[in-house]
Parts: sequence; structure tokens; C-alpha cells
Amino acid sequence: MHLAEATWTEVDDVSDDTDLAVLPVGSTEQHGPHAPLGTDTLNAEAVADAAAAAYSEEHDHDVVVAPAIPVGVAEEHRQFTGTLWVTEDTFRDYVRETVAALSSHGFDRVVLVNGHGGNVAALREVAGTITRRDDAYAVSFTWFEAVGKHASDMGHGGPLETALLRHANPETVREDRVDEAREGGSDRWGDWVSGVNLAHDSAEFSENGVVGDPAGGDADRGEELLALATEALVALLDGVAERDVSRPEHR
Repeated sequence: MHLAEATWTEVDDVSDDTDLAVLPVGSTEQHGPHAPLGTDTLNAEAVADAAAAAYSEEHDHDVVVAPAIPVGVAEEHRQFTGTLWVTEDTFRDYVRETVAALSSHGFDRVVLVNGHGGNVAALREVAGTITRRDDAYAVSFTWFEAVGKHASDMGHGGPLETALLRHANPETVREDRVDEAREGGSDRWGDWVSGVNLAHDSAEFSENGVVGDPAGGDADRGEELLALATEALVALLDGVAERDVSRPEHR
């Protein structure tokens, strides 16, 4: 059940049947000349929607899908026009308070479904804070970490993100600009010396913001990525639903 599309009475009708919710979290940031600023949000929503539908069909009860959080921790892309960002403190507070609102209605087991690498550390931290201090249990799930061997190809606006867009939201990919994306992109993220990334911003190592080859991500690969991420997220929802979330006593 999508909160943004349901009435409050419809949500009230399912609130006694489920305490599970997914909260898609994305970003509004450059993804090269061929992919939209909302790529991370669109991909997080695609995975959250598919997993919620699969879980609901398997268990015969709803999973609540919250509206996506569309602005994240993305200052590393600030030189590219249209990119939006907030501080990690603001981001964590917003996520935490959104989960608190879900919890107030009984949806107190929440999976944060993430589509942006810059959000990962903050989401892991805030999930721990929510679980330790609030009346809810939360974990974070980043879809491109859950796609098996494909995960090693993760770049930025590269093959994985472009593939999932081509499968789930094909109309958003500017196919006539893919060659431009390839020519101005970087082979890897960052400038590394002694295991340390010397670059703080993507503009330092990528002319157009792309990392990886978007031509390596066709719609068939996107379909496989979505299937893998969905399977992993459904398994996670099973684990969250069954977990004893009471906190251990002090020892």
C-alpha cells in the first residue's frame, strides 16, 4: 500500500494487520548527461515497490510504502547544475522523524531502501539511533549492494544505474546522449593514493559526472538487477518481520 495514493481510512484498515513499512531514500543529483537528477530516487522506488508487492503476495498482507525522500547527502556533486543536498545532520533528523511518524501509526518495523551511495553511512547510523532510542526498529538496505556479482560494476550514472532505469523507467534515459556520457566519464570513482581518496568532489575526476560505462547496462540487465534486489529485500523483510526487536538488558 502506497501512503501517497491511499486515503487515511484505507491505511487505517490495514494498520492492525501489518507493522512493516519501507521508506525509499534517494537523491537529487547529477547522473551525467544521459540520466535524470532523480535517478537514485527512481531506482530506490522501483526496488521498494517490487519488493513490497512480492512480499504482500507471498504473505497475503500489505507492506506500507512511504513516499520517497528525494534529497540526500550529495554535496560531492555540487558543481553540477541542479544537484541538491542537505547536511548529514539534517538528513538523519528527517529520516528519523519520518520513521517516528510511521511508528506512531503502528508501522514500527521500517526498512530504509536506499539508492544513493552518499546516504549509506548516515542511514546506517540513524537506523541504529532509531532502534536504540525510539519506539521503532529500522535497518537500511542499499539496492546496489544486494545484486551479487553485479555490485562490483557500480559507478555513477554507469552500467547498473542506467540498466535499472532502462528497465523500470526507460523514458527517463536520454539515449542520444549515452555516447557523450561515455566519452566524458571516468573509469573509477576518485583519485587514490595509499588507499586514500584524495578527491572530495566528483568534478575532480569526472568531466561530466559519470563513472563507468552506461552502455554496459541494458534493459535485460536492469530486469536481472531488479529481480536480485527484490529477492534480497523480500528476504530482509521476512527477517525484520520475524525478529525479536526488544532491546537486550544491560549486562
